[in-house]
Amino acid sequence: MMNDNSKMNLESLSFEQAMQELEQIVTQLENGEQTLQETLAYYQRGQTLVQYCLRLLEQAELTIRTVNDEKP
Repeated sequence: MMNDNSKMNLESLSFEQAMQELEQIVTQLENGEQTLQETLAYYQRGQTLVQYCLRLLEQAELTIRTVNDEKP
C-alpha cells in the first residue's frame, strides 16, 4: 500500500521529493505484489508526479532563460 508521502499535497513537494516518491512507486510496481486496485493507484500517483516534475523543470528552464536574457 502507498505510504504517507504519497498522500502529501503535491505542491508541498520539492522536485527531489517528488522524484524520490516516483522511484519508490516504480519499485513497488516492479515487484508486482499489490492488487490491481493498488497498482492502479500507484500508476495514477506516478503519472501525477511525472507531470508535476515536468512542470517544475519547465519553470526552471524559463527562469534560466530569463536570467540569461537579462545579461548585458
